[in-house]
Amino acid sequence: MRARGPNPHGSSACKVRKTTPGIGLAVALATACASWSGVAAGPDRGGEKKISLVVETKEGRIQGFISSGVTKFLGIPYAEPPVGNLRWLPPRDRTPWTGVLEATEFAPICAQTTTLGVFAGPRNNNEDCLYLNVFTPDLKPAAPLPVIVYIHGGGNYAGGTPGYDGSKLASQGKVIVVTLAYRLNLMGFLAHPALDTEGHLFANYGVLDQQAALKWVQRNIGRFGGDKNNVTLGGQSSGAIDTMINLVSPLAAGLFHRAICQSLCPATYPLVTKAAAETIGIAFAEAAGCGSGTGPDTAECLRNLPAAKVEELAGTASATSKFTTSGIIVDGQIIPDRPIALFKSGQFNRVPLMNGGTKDEVNFNLAVTEYWTNTENGLRTPPTAEQYLNYVNTVHVPPAYSGAAAKVLALYPLSAFKSPQLAWGRVATDSRLCTSLRAMNKILAPHIPVYAYEFADRTAPSYSPDMPGMELQAYHTSDIQYLFPLWHGGPSGIQRPLSSQQTKLSDQIVSAWAKFARTGNPNGSGNSPWPRYTTGAEAPAWLIQDLSDLSRLTDAQFSALHHCDFWDAVSTPP
Repeated sequence: MRARGPNPHGSSACKVRKTTPGIGLAVALATACASWSGVAAGPDRGGEKKISLVVETKEGRIQGFISSGVTKFLGIPYAEPPVGNLRWLPPRDRTPWTGVLEATEFAPICAQTTTLGVFAGPRNNNEDCLYLNVFTPDLKPAAPLPVIVYIHGGGNYAGGTPGYDGSKLASQGKVIVVTLAYRLNLMGFLAHPALDTEGHLFANYGVLDQQAALKWVQRNIGRFGGDKNNVTLGGQSSGAIDTMINLVSPLAAGLFHRAICQSLCPATYPLVTKAAAETIGIAFAEAAGCGSGTGPDTAECLRNLPAAKVEELAGTASATSKFTTSGIIVDGQIIPDRPIALFKSGQFNRVPLMNGGTKDEVNFNLAVTEYWTNTENGLRTPPTAEQYLNYVNTVHVPPAYSGAAAKVLALYPLSAFKSPQLAWGRVATDSRLCTSLRAMNKILAPHIPVYAYEFADRTAPSYSPDMPGMELQAYHTSDIQYLFPLWHGGPSGIQRPLSSQQTKLSDQIVSAWAKFARTGNPNGSGNSPWPRYTTGAEAPAWLIQDLSDLSRLTDAQFSALHHCDFWDAVSTPP
C-alpha cells in the first residue's frame, strides 16, 4: 500500500507504519502526519528528546531519529514481504512507496521456533520480516564513511536484530552500521523438487535475503553518508558462517570488500547436498499434508500452508526438527560447492578477513542444554562425569581412530578440571578452534590478509539465568555485548552492563573493527598490536583479547595452548 505524498505546500506527509505480524502486508496507512521539513521534533523515548530526520532512498522517504548523537533508521523494508505466492522464492525488490515511512522501531523478527535458551525469541510465525536497520554518526560527512553490514547469529533458525544497537560502533568508530533480518529455518532454507524446478534460484533463501540487503546498501547507503565501495560484511556464529558463504558465493561478488567472522569461519562446516536436502524437503511436504509429488500442485500446497504449520514442523523451543537441514545447502548456483573446496582452489571473493572465536566457545552450548533440563519447574542440572565420558567415547572422536578416545581422556582428564562441564567445554572448544578456526586461517592466509584473534575475557557478563555448576567463562556469544552494548539475546535475556575494565576492552575491539572496515587492517596500518596471521615459527600470528591487555601469540603457541597437533591428527584420516 502507498501513503499520500507530502502536502504540496510543504507542511506535512502521511506517516506509514508496519502492520502486525502474519498479515502479509508490509505497511499500512496511518492517519497521523509527520512534519516534512527534513528535521522535526520526534517522539520522547525513555525521557530523552529525539530529533527526527527524513532521508530519501531509491524506494521512498524514510523517517529516522537522532539518539545520543547517532541517527537511527529502524525497520526499513529492503524487499517485498516473502508471503503467499512469494514464499520460497528469491526476495523481490521493494515496491517504491509515496509519503514518509516511519523507521523508528525495530520490525517484528522472522518466524522461529527454536530459541537456544534465552539467546533468541520470542517464538512466532511472522513471515513479513525482511527489514534492516541503519545507524549513522553523520548523514553528511566530509567523505563517505565505511559501512559494516552485520548478520545476526542463531544457527540460521533463530535470532533477530532487536538488541543489536549499533550506536557505539557507529559513533566511536565513525562507521555506518547496518543490521538485517533474513528468513530462518524452513522458511529460509528448504529444497524440494517442486520448488527447485520452477526456474529460479532456490534452497538458500536466507542467503539470498542477505545478498538483497547488500544490494540495498549499494543502492542507498550513500544517502546515509556511507561509501558503497567500502562495505564490510560480518556476523557472529551462523552470521559468521553466512559471511563465509558469501565469500564463496559468486552472486555476492562486488557487494562487499572486507569480511569479519566472529565465532567463526569454520573450514569444516558441513553443508547439505542438494539431493539430501530435497529428500528432507519431500519428507517435510508429506508431513505437512502436501503429499510426495514434485509438480506445481505440490509447490502451491506448500505455499498455501499456514505459517504456524511450517513452524510446528520446524522444531520445538529447545530443538530443531528432522526436517531442518542445518541451514545451508550446496545448490550449485548460490553456493557452487563445499566452501572448503572453493577456498582451497582459490575460487572465492578475495577480501581481507578477520576471523576469530572465544576461548571457551562450547560452554554456551552446554549452558543451553542445561537451561532446557528445567522441566516442570524442576531444577536445572549440570553435565555429569558420566555424560562427559560418554561424549568423549561415543560422540566426539571419530570411531575410525582406535584408542583416540583414551588419548583425549589422557590429555583432558577429569581430575584436571573443576567440573565435568569445564572438561567437556575444553575438549569441544579446543577441537573447534584447531580444526575449524585455525585450519581456515591456514587455508586462506596465502591468498588474502587474515587477522586471527581469540576473545578471552572469562569474566564476560552472562545474559542467562544463573544455573547450578555452570561456569560460562569466555563463552560463545559473550563478545557480542562488547560491540553492541547491553545486548542480551532475546526478550528473556538479562541485561548486565560491562565493568570499567570491560568497557576499555570494548573500546579496543570497536576501534579495531572500525579501522579494519576503513582500511582492511585492524591497526589502520602496520602489524601492531594486531599481527597479520602467519604460520612462521617466530612471528606473532594471533591477537588475544583479554582484560589485562591485548597480547599476541605465535601460531605455534596458539597450537600448543589448544593441543592443535593432537586435534589435527585425529580430525583427518591418516
